[in-house]
Amino acid sequence: MDSGKTFFGHPSGLATLFFTEMWERFSYYGMRALLLLFLVDSIEHGGMGLGDRTGASIYGLYTMSVYLLALPGGWLADNFFGLRKAVFIGGCFISIGHLFLFIADPHTFYAGLICIVVGVGFLKPSVSSIVGGLYTNQDPIRRDAGFSIFYMGINLGAFISPFITGAIGQRVNWHYGFGVAGLGMVIGLVQYKLTEKTLGTVGLEPVKLKDAGLQSLRERNIRRGLWTTALLAALLFVLVSAGMITIDPVVIANGSGVVLFVSVLAYFIYVFLFEKLSADEKKKVGVIGILFIFSALFWSGFEQQGSTLNLFADRYTDRIVFGWEVPASWSQSLGPVSIIIFSPVFAWLWIWLARRKISPPTPIKFSFALILQASGFLVMVGASYVVISGHKALPSWLVGTFLLQTFGELCLSPVGLSGVTKLAPQKLVGQMMGIWFMSIAFGNLIAGRFAGEFDANAIQSNPQRLPDLFLFIVKITLVSGLVMLLLSRPVKKLMGDVR
Repeated sequence: MDSGKTFFGHPSGLATLFFTEMWERFSYYGMRALLLLFLVDSIEHGGMGLGDRTGASIYGLYTMSVYLLALPGGWLADNFFGLRKAVFIGGCFISIGHLFLFIADPHTFYAGLICIVVGVGFLKPSVSSIVGGLYTNQDPIRRDAGFSIFYMGINLGAFISPFITGAIGQRVNWHYGFGVAGLGMVIGLVQYKLTEKTLGTVGLEPVKLKDAGLQSLRERNIRRGLWTTALLAALLFVLVSAGMITIDPVVIANGSGVVLFVSVLAYFIYVFLFEKLSADEKKKVGVIGILFIFSALFWSGFEQQGSTLNLFADRYTDRIVFGWEVPASWSQSLGPVSIIIFSPVFAWLWIWLARRKISPPTPIKFSFALILQASGFLVMVGASYVVISGHKALPSWLVGTFLLQTFGELCLSPVGLSGVTKLAPQKLVGQMMGIWFMSIAFGNLIAGRFAGEFDANAIQSNPQRLPDLFLFIVKITLVSGLVMLLLSRPVKKLMGDVR
């Protein structure tokens, strides 16, 4: 562990992880800003020319999958590669994926999406777990503050990316925009390897079994599994490319939610029955399961930013500034810039409250996040009524929504990341971080599927559909926030000594 304090009073290794994640988010938010708009844009304008429902399904499957693979990625990092190597492998996959997207061919495009999905699955849970490993369990307050700083790195990359990738993708060429997004990941990989020594021994080795024979057997089985998975994926790609298998994104998206929920439930059952946890550890894992549900509900609303709100910016927002039309993708920078401005404020606030012993526990913060989310979409209900009155909405409506969502995100996301590293048994940290990202995956899938209901033709024939869609989200998130508030006391008891 690096004990130096050279990065805002934190271990110097935090700087390495800060910039690695910043550039990975540059890549991801470039994709988030462009992907759905590219999928539904006409072929004449360089897009894929897909319908709203199909394009939204592909978008939802993609954004779901980048987080869905965090669970197997975290497991492989814990048991085979080690966290540090998993970060590097993930970055390489992401870079290769963007190279495929740069090539203007449908087959390489989908191959690129798959590579990025695999890469994020390795990198995301691993880099977050390493952040937690920089601090001891006796330093929970500074760990929370460290995650808030780390979260600023995430949002710095997310803020910059839509301006650059959006301008190039929407004004020059979609594929150039995807290529520039990948260049960010390459930069992140280079700085990661150059400064990796600041991490000391954190995440250097996977968890080893005490029995050398069992360890060797486990490694052989994992290698076989990886090669089998790679060969099956390659075979599927060939069959789809040859037209021998037809894949319907809408059908797959409809069934993915059920598969995802069953998979998470099965994993928790496995952990409780076969991981030989103590009673206290089981209670804390149970808390992670509860937080998973409410986290998924939060992200199902929050991730509308890249889908529904992105389409609202493109179709129903007045974006003319001094005679020039601002790219709709630039709206994706509103959330990140709000995070950059208010993240230090919230980091200071949590420490200030903790010193006075009045800091709200994690469940209360989750409740605040959901209620703020509902407030943000209530703003969009107002914006929708402006649209159905025959006018385009001013950008201020989106600004207000993104700001309220940001406050909700700051109550939930860095707190959730830190909470998982504190609640998870040491041998399962990477996997439990994967579970956290699976809640985001579930939310992303719902957000993508919901965007399919944002069909322009359906709204044109029934304008009231627009405010009704946003009002539906208000109801769901508000009720969820109130339920979490009622559950906060028993959940806090299950957390034991974790604060």
